[in-house]
Amino acid sequence: MVAKKRQIARVRTKRTPVLSLRDFDLNIEKVLDGWDVSHAVREIIANALDESVLTSTEIPEIFQRGSRHWVIRDFGRGLRYQHLTQKENPEKRRRARDIVGRFGVGLKDALAVLDRRSVRVEIYSSHDTIGLVHKPKAGFPDVKTLHARVGASSDPGMRGTEVQLHPVNAADVQQAKDCFLRYSGDPVLEETKFGQILRTPKKRAPRIYVNGLVVAEEPNFAFSYNVTSLTQAMRKALNRERTNVGRSAYAERIKAMLMVAESEQVAEVLARDLEGLASGRARDELKNWTDVGVRACQILNAKRAVVFATWEDLLNRKELVDQARREGRDVITVPGTIAIKLDGLVDIAGRPLQSLTRFAEEYGESIEFKFVEVADLTAAERRVFSHLDVIGKVGGGRPKQVRQVLISETMRPSVHEGLNPEGLWDPAAGWVVIHRPVLRSLRSFAGTVLHEFAHARSGEPDLSRDFELALTDVIGILATSIVNQQ
Repeated sequence: MVAKKRQIARVRTKRTPVLSLRDFDLNIEKVLDGWDVSHAVREIIANALDESVLTSTEIPEIFQRGSRHWVIRDFGRGLRYQHLTQKENPEKRRRARDIVGRFGVGLKDALAVLDRRSVRVEIYSSHDTIGLVHKPKAGFPDVKTLHARVGASSDPGMRGTEVQLHPVNAADVQQAKDCFLRYSGDPVLEETKFGQILRTPKKRAPRIYVNGLVVAEEPNFAFSYNVTSLTQAMRKALNRERTNVGRSAYAERIKAMLMVAESEQVAEVLARDLEGLASGRARDELKNWTDVGVRACQILNAKRAVVFATWEDLLNRKELVDQARREGRDVITVPGTIAIKLDGLVDIAGRPLQSLTRFAEEYGESIEFKFVEVADLTAAERRVFSHLDVIGKVGGGRPKQVRQVLISETMRPSVHEGLNPEGLWDPAAGWVVIHRPVLRSLRSFAGTVLHEFAHARSGEPDLSRDFELALTDVIGILATSIVNQQ
């Protein structure tokens, strides 16, 4: 039955003449000069879409009936002439998350613009038949204004409202339809409580939609967005024109969507942008909001095996980065402003984020020391090791924190000194562990011992790899010189 009625609506071209006409002053004080026909058609489509949502009826039909004759048809409750008096619609206010419009002025604005552009408007429902005329304002015969000419319905059994417009170009109708998410075809990447994150179709700038209606374009955004939970600032910014809404109005909601996002699709796009931050190639979501970059790391960390490293890490900590890759991890390059926030954070599944520091710690925990007794050293190694106490005195004595100085065949990695550092200070155990190859040289042994003693005494962490190696070498030269003099 519905399909039959819809087919009748498509082919019907004449209406029964309507008697008992009444003229209703629309009281339009200002016509929106910046609007063209497409803006007016947009408002009529918005009303039809809202009605379909509010009444849970079919999606409105938009079709052509003859040359430049267009029909917009919904299947809701039917327009009444009283609707032309409404300002804020209480029903739409209650359903603000679901619908496009809220103020009754949209339809009146559309009628005024269409009239100015010489487009004939005919509105049909089961309640009324409405057209437009110019006539003197009541009590002021010298002032002509736009009136709605209201007559009885020619089809009392009709469902919904049919708006006929002519002449209207197909390009204007298409432009109007393209303002709506329903017709523009932006795929949804993720649904959040604040709205939808959308993939932008190729050859078009990313858009900001509010409840499915476009209000702005953002050429340097990574995604398009449909905001469905409006802030007070957004409500104020949604003026009658619904265009040129500034970023400050919707920025809070865009960030909120990204901060609760959990999909790998969203994180992948943001992760690719992370590498562009240092060179200025990243899109605005990451340029403006460091927390969004951190969120992308949290999503990726939960979805697959990754390690987050800076450009400096790739150059100065290459051994660790290569080890991460050998273990099948994707190395995600992040700027220092984001990397500094990752240690101590967990991902969306509650697991620690794999910064390069964290990876080194976990990898180190998997390495067992293979300690070597002094008696098992070679004669040359024992000679070098025998200078331990003298070396300690040169540096001001062995720190009280150091319980033992041990030799190991294996070493746990250091974030700053690579997979096989020459020595390390383990504060939990009170050990200074020396890598056995260091015993080949008194200078290396002296420098390494005093270096690790300094860490034990000060509690300060390692610095950069190059600085640590240079410092150890300088200390070794000085200590060796003093030892040889004794």
